[in-house]
Amino acid sequence: MRRRRARVPAIAAISIVALLGGAGGASARVSPSDRGRTVSPSKDLWTTINVCDTVGHPDGIGIRGSMPGSGDRREQMFMRFQVQYFDGRLQQWHNTGPDGDSGFLAVGSARFRVRESGRTFTITPPVSGSYLLRGVVTFEWRQGSAVVRHARKRTAAGHGGTVGSDPTGFTAATCEIT
Repeated sequence: MRRRRARVPAIAAISIVALLGGAGGASARVSPSDRGRTVSPSKDLWTTINVCDTVGHPDGIGIRGSMPGSGDRREQMFMRFQVQYFDGRLQQWHNTGPDGDSGFLAVGSARFRVRESGRTFTITPPVSGSYLLRGVVTFEWRQGSAVVRHARKRTAAGHGGTVGSDPTGFTAATCEIT
């Protein structure tokens, strides 16, 4: 995974919040009838944090995602990974900015049943306290330059065994950087 360094704006102490999120759903592929619409839930559409401030990735947050293919080889799949921080004073999540945003990355042909990808970002830790972080992934299925389907998901736990997880099998909805 490619690493990027992101700066989180100076914020007061961040309170830890438990986030709940699920991937629900039944179909493994994106139906052609979904063309031009938001994608229905699928067990193959998910995102998780698979790295959180480890010895091997100090001050790092790894975000990994999975998206189902449509079976249409004319379509290409794209993912955009973004890091968000929690502002305890406002009780709101905010994007960290351009260094915490991968931009849209091509992940392959939609003819495949499922594709996975991820990015690891390095966060400059605060002088005191900590940052509570999560990831958001935007998924797009494109035919040429036209977006034919899209989805957006926040990170959730429960996706163990992801490639590049540190430690092996790690999965979480949030990550605290101190």
